[in-house]
Amino acid sequence: MRTSTVNIAFQKDLLREIDQVARKESRSRSEFLREAARAYIERKRRWADIFAMGRNVAKTKNLTPDDVSGEIQAYRKAARR
Repeated sequence: MRTSTVNIAFQKDLLREIDQVARKESRSRSEFLREAARAYIERKRRWADIFAMGRNVAKTKNLTPDDVSGEIQAYRKAARR
C-alpha cells in the first residue's frame, strides 16, 4: 500500500496523551493515528447509515418531525415512571 507523509500540528498535551496511549498499546504514533482516523471515519459512516434508515422509515410511514418528537417525549415520560 502506498503511503503519504503529512504534517499535523497538535497541542503538546494532546500529543503527550497520544504518545502515552500508543506506548501502552505497543504502537507507533503513526499506527495509533491511522487507527484513530479509521475509527472516526467508520463511526461517521455508521451514523450516516442510521440517519438514512431513520429518514427511510419516517418517509415510508409518513411520519413528521413532530410525530417523532412526540414519540420520543412519550418514551422518556414512560421511562421516568
